[in-house]
Amino acid sequence: MKSPASLLLAAALALFALPSGAQQPAASAAAPAASAPAAAAEPAPAHAAVAAAPNGKVDPAAGEAKFGTVCVACHGQGGNSGTAANPKLSAQHPAYIVKQLQEFKSGKRPNPIMQGFASQLTDGDMKNIAAYVGAQKASPGFAKDKELVSLGEKIYRGGVQSRQLPACAGCHSPNGAGIPAQYPRLSGQHSDYTAGQLVAFRDGVRKNSAQMAQIAAKLNDREIRAVADYIAGLR
Repeated sequence: MKSPASLLLAAALALFALPSGAQQPAASAAAPAASAPAAAAEPAPAHAAVAAAPNGKVDPAAGEAKFGTVCVACHGQGGNSGTAANPKLSAQHPAYIVKQLQEFKSGKRPNPIMQGFASQLTDGDMKNIAAYVGAQKASPGFAKDKELVSLGEKIYRGGVQSRQLPACAGCHSPNGAGIPAQYPRLSGQHSDYTAGQLVAFRDGVRKNSAQMAQIAAKLNDREIRAVADYIAGLR
């Protein structure tokens, strides 16, 4: 049997040992929390990163610099081309610009001049350029042929039902703003350029939109000029 002194000593030792033993469960419970940052630091899957921040890597400033060395001579400052043969790019939907540049580069949209320029661009360059010009204010355009503009308005807004020709406004919107990532902005575009593209679609020269090829096939030259002129004056 232990003496009272030895019992007191044992109780004292147990008392001093308790805090150290009591902290063990807390320390082990905190361990998962400490490991959480390491798990969060692991790279997310690429599709998850895009979903979280689709424009996270787009650099409009880099796009402006690249545009200034590759594109500005033909498409004008900020994408506001002053030459009827070269399209205005300002305020265009970035996804549409990227698609066209990719198809110039691959040859899906044949154009020797544009293929030469697009071949110099990476996908990142294309996205940066598209982000830059898409954010620029578009200069207004004007209709030139008053005799044709009423016909152009009729076709653009109502189509031609007797020939199952849909209204352009159905896809490109009544004011020509288009629908982002689906249909391009048309308002204010040079009428000569728009007419040239409609003819190219109709004649099978431009083949990167089956939908537009089918629609343009139903238009005659006069109707194409009329629609293109009406589009030039859209706001």
